[in-house]
Amino acid sequence: MEDVLTDIPPPSRFFQEDLNNFTLPSPPLPSPFLLFSQNPNGAAAEMPLRPSLLIVALSSPSLHLFHSVSYKTLIGTLILPETPFSGNSIDPSLKDKSCNIYSLPNPQTPESPTLLVSFQCPIGAERCHAVAKLLTSNQIFPQRVLILDSVQTLNFRGRLSKDEAAAFKLETTAERKAPSLKLEYFPSASVVDGLGAALLAACEIKNIRAALCMTWPQLGALVLSLIRSHILPAFDLELSIDSVCEDYVILGQDKDHRHPFDSDMYT
Repeated sequence: MEDVLTDIPPPSRFFQEDLNNFTLPSPPLPSPFLLFSQNPNGAAAEMPLRPSLLIVALSSPSLHLFHSVSYKTLIGTLILPETPFSGNSIDPSLKDKSCNIYSLPNPQTPESPTLLVSFQCPIGAERCHAVAKLLTSNQIFPQRVLILDSVQTLNFRGRLSKDEAAAFKLETTAERKAPSLKLEYFPSASVVDGLGAALLAACEIKNIRAALCMTWPQLGALVLSLIRSHILPAFDLELSIDSVCEDYVILGQDKDHRHPFDSDMYT
């Protein structure tokens, strides 16, 4: 008599990929959304917002720089349902996993202040286009967009010195007619991906003036100074910035010395 517990079961009549047909698909993630507490003028939020300039901070230097701006006003946040809020502080902190939205007063256009979106948590590749669409339509209609991102060595074709800061740009067709940034274009055959690329594509489709600024190195005082002295003034931004944290400069030096990749191998 056969022992059903110990005998080797007969081979399955299904291919391995066919077995997935009997499992329920994972439920789709809820869509990201914007939550506002007040509009840039301090009153109840009136949609849509039409900022003269929308700044999207993705790189570590830009996040640190705008975190040190003393007169920004928190007006809302971008909610990603898959990102937990546990561990976040009550007051905005660089250690939080958040996507906060701030208002920066602009003396030249007081009725249309500058908006800043500070991304302090990673955005998955499958969510980038949804987030980009959220920031350029429905509730926010920016006249111009500035995206601050970092050069990723694995995506860059060329030589980069760890002792010198560098910045490159990509821009939409509308921005190219009257460019604000006097920078070299991102080298041919180099790749830009993630939220920065998705935002630039969304702005191109909507005919919005937009510039994507890629800076190097990814950390440190050199690139911090480059953004503050050369990139932001091109958009008529004069920021009142508190003292720069020395811990950030030390962190940038340590990260550079421990970096396992050498960009020269991609030339």
